[in-house]
Amino acid sequence: MRREKAFSLAELLLIVAFLGIFAVIAVPRLNYAVVNKSRADVIAKKIVTDLRRTRSLAISDAAGNTSGFGLYMTGSSPYSGYEIRNLQTSAAVDSHTIDSTVECAGGSEFGFGPLGNLLDGSDTELEVSASGRTFTIVVTAATGMVKCTSD
Repeated sequence: MRREKAFSLAELLLIVAFLGIFAVIAVPRLNYAVVNKSRADVIAKKIVTDLRRTRSLAISDAAGNTSGFGLYMTGSSPYSGYEIRNLQTSAAVDSHTIDSTVECAGGSEFGFGPLGNLLDGSDTELEVSASGRTFTIVVTAATGMVKCTSD
């Protein structure tokens, strides 16, 4: 007599049931700090990109718009979002929301003139943080250069 070596259906169902029980116990205990840290990274890079875009809009539209463009944080600190505005017409060009797990604090108004420099009264620094990771975004007033550093 030859006997096949295999698992019965009952054994397979028992294993699947045990794996399901372990998953129900383990998933709530997972550390989502890593996910939140990557969210802070994404939001910081998005703000840097939009600050550079705002500066670029001010330079490229300099002939028709001598007032420039600005990026303005919305909501109270920590900010809930931001928008890019045409400073001559006060029209919103674009707007974005910030994930509630990410905190943005610091400067709230970043206006760029036709030469790409920060306008008088503009802020120069913004902090983006989540789960112990902080990014500092700094705008150089004279040139409008945007730099992002992490702790």
